[in-house]
Amino acid sequence: MKILYLDCFAGISGDMMLGALVDAGLSIDDLRTELAKLDVSGFAVEATPAVKKGITGTKVDVETAEGHVHRGLNDITRIIEQSTVADRVKRLSLAAFTRLAEVEAGIHNKSVDEIHFHEVGALDAIVDIVGSMIGISLLGIDRVSASKVQVGTGFVNCAHGEIPLPAPATLALLKNVPIFSRGIEAELTTPTGAAILTTLAKEFGPPPSMTVESIGYGAGSRDLEIPNLLRAVVGRADADAYDTDSVQLIETNLDNMNPEHFEYVTERLLAEGALDVFLTPIIMKKSRPATMLSVLCDSENEKKMIEIIFSETTTLGVRLQPVDRRKLSRESLAVETKYGAVRIKIARQGEVIKNIAPEYEDCKKLAAKMNIPLKDIYDEARRAAQEYVS
Repeated sequence: MKILYLDCFAGISGDMMLGALVDAGLSIDDLRTELAKLDVSGFAVEATPAVKKGITGTKVDVETAEGHVHRGLNDITRIIEQSTVADRVKRLSLAAFTRLAEVEAGIHNKSVDEIHFHEVGALDAIVDIVGSMIGISLLGIDRVSASKVQVGTGFVNCAHGEIPLPAPATLALLKNVPIFSRGIEAELTTPTGAAILTTLAKEFGPPPSMTVESIGYGAGSRDLEIPNLLRAVVGRADADAYDTDSVQLIETNLDNMNPEHFEYVTERLLAEGALDVFLTPIIMKKSRPATMLSVLCDSENEKKMIEIIFSETTTLGVRLQPVDRRKLSRESLAVETKYGAVRIKIARQGEVIKNIAPEYEDCKKLAAKMNIPLKDIYDEARRAAQEYVS
């Protein structure tokens, strides 16, 4: 399995993504050839060496003569669907723009069909997104993971005026993704970059176990106090390798708490970043029946989890221990079924698929909307996923 790891220590934008892929081995001529299949014209893609704080990378610029054009999701869908790029490129590109449209609709309290992209609808942004998906396809990438994402701070001018950073669309796209800021006053992660990243990567943390084959650095436009680069690491996973990580296990025994409150505590812990929460019936001293509350979390969320446990339960103390995990690699994607789109989780050991699981909530919503048995939606989603991975 070929892996791409994106190290977003200085954030991510569309041009940085293209630069990183070209620097990692993507042929700029092949990229231009594939982009020429789009149902648009009037753009050129140039790649030049760039040095940021002593590190040499590649700066990719998309040059256009286009004025200020606002396009909606339907306009962009037509451009992509009428092109002759590979089906995988179409699917990933449309998924990225759909995510953007849904986020913008939520921010502006409009329907997806009413949304007209401003900066993201421009021709250079279309080339950035579709070009990135072309790069993933041409490099033969099977799986993408990423580091925590630096987002920057301050304000930026856009079509709506001056807005805070990270931009609302960027922050909404990065929901459930670990982010950080070192206080650099610049837009380090753009909506385009966030859409590309979150469409492709479903795991965020340290690099996965792999043998490195190539490394690329995609340069941003600005010169910052840190290297303004996106690092792309391309490698291969061992045939039977498991993903590994270390998490914190927090436990406490509760024998004097209203059991009705456990549901609320569990939901709050999960909403605040717990990886898993589970309850185990136990017998304590003097044969008192009790419940052991167990919480798995990343180390950076440990303090928050403990504060919630102390405020929402009757415990006087908790136990802590680090836990090493072995995991199947996971990929999340959206597949189209005759009932609608359903997100799918695919678990692999190396290149062997171990499990395919449709997202329950997506199936549940479609079943209620279409008045169709849930199991029929679930089976259809699994069939569509099987066709995709075969």
